[in-house]
Amino acid sequence: MTAITTGTDDVAPRRSFREVWVVCTGHALTHWYPATFYLLLPLIGRELGLNYSQIGAIIAFQYAAGAIANIPGGIFVDSVGRKGILMALSLFWIGFPYLVMGYVHSYWMILSCAVLIGIGNNLWHPTAIPWLANRFPERKGLVMAFHGMGGNFGDAVAPLAIGFLLQTYNWREVVVMNVVPGILMSAAILFYLGRIYSAEKAAGKGEAAESRLKGKALLSSFRTLLKSKALVMISGSSAFRALTQSALMTFLPLYLANDMGYSVFWVGVCMFAVQAAGFAAAPIAGHLSDRMGRRQIILTSMGMTAVVLLAMIAAGGSDFFVLLIALLGFFLFSIRAVLQAWLLDATPRNMGGSAIGIMFGTQAVGQAIGPYAAGVLADTYGIMSAFYFLAATIVIANLFVFFTPMGKAEAKG
Repeated sequence: MTAITTGTDDVAPRRSFREVWVVCTGHALTHWYPATFYLLLPLIGRELGLNYSQIGAIIAFQYAAGAIANIPGGIFVDSVGRKGILMALSLFWIGFPYLVMGYVHSYWMILSCAVLIGIGNNLWHPTAIPWLANRFPERKGLVMAFHGMGGNFGDAVAPLAIGFLLQTYNWREVVVMNVVPGILMSAAILFYLGRIYSAEKAAGKGEAAESRLKGKALLSSFRTLLKSKALVMISGSSAFRALTQSALMTFLPLYLANDMGYSVFWVGVCMFAVQAAGFAAAPIAGHLSDRMGRRQIILTSMGMTAVVLLAMIAAGGSDFFVLLIALLGFFLFSIRAVLQAWLLDATPRNMGGSAIGIMFGTQAVGQAIGPYAAGVLADTYGIMSAFYFLAATIVIANLFVFFTPMGKAEAKG
């Protein structure tokens, strides 16, 4: 039987945080493109004459493709080296289909591009998250939080920047211009992480010196991983949290634009507020989870998310609704990294890519179901029914956390 070791068994040498910033910047770009697309959805919907269900289906197709591709993608990541190449490839693969969207006029072509994005996105997280966790095992929660902040930064700045550009350019011109940052960042990742890999290979240490499971040994370890109750429960919670987030990010701009009459620019400002609050909260939640344990932080944040969603429903279309948007982002987006750190706490070191692949595969199922289900509810009962739906799904996510077995993270409290 193949021996496997956990990510915290060995004390890793102290690394430069510059590595974290490079990977976090790449992560920001992987979120920049979907965040841009959420803002463009009302414009695409109007141009193509789409209803809420069809708009939700675009996001659903993207995440359904990710759900199918994530698990084999995670296994593939665990079997190969040169993580920098995989990260660069993923970033390019995410950005390029958005460029193609700028030249198509068919709803079915838009759906096809969404599928390509979903497939490409599955490479980033199983590669980057375990890579960072293995290099900073004692600060896993904090490093995962910084990685999450990169995503939050892309999510926050993209709507603001694209909302500004849309004052001058049409949406097709914007998606063409938007591909340039991704290409530049792909090249930067290849260069910087390639230098690290080459230096460590020459020294016989680091990623280049780590043994990787192959063939039957890899499949045997993967089957063992699937029996982990912690993996099942954390992935289930993450799926419902992601369902809540994807439906919220799809229908909050639609509610602000169609029901509250906000311009594209002010919709972008509101979406920026959601992400900026999450950006501020992520390192706090990550640091506290390293000190107090993952469960306590997640239960509190998800519980407050449900409370804020119910308050938004009660506020209706008032100015108070807009003020609550930032508070929602503070709680909902802060725990994404904590869930990832908790999963890697319970996962063998050399199966991190597979574990993250499973987590993001189940997340993608939730992300696929959420927008479509919320779209059907909005078409049938009105858009506010979608927010009731989201309050229920975040409560379900919290129940998964409550029943997750205690582990090392909880012992720190």
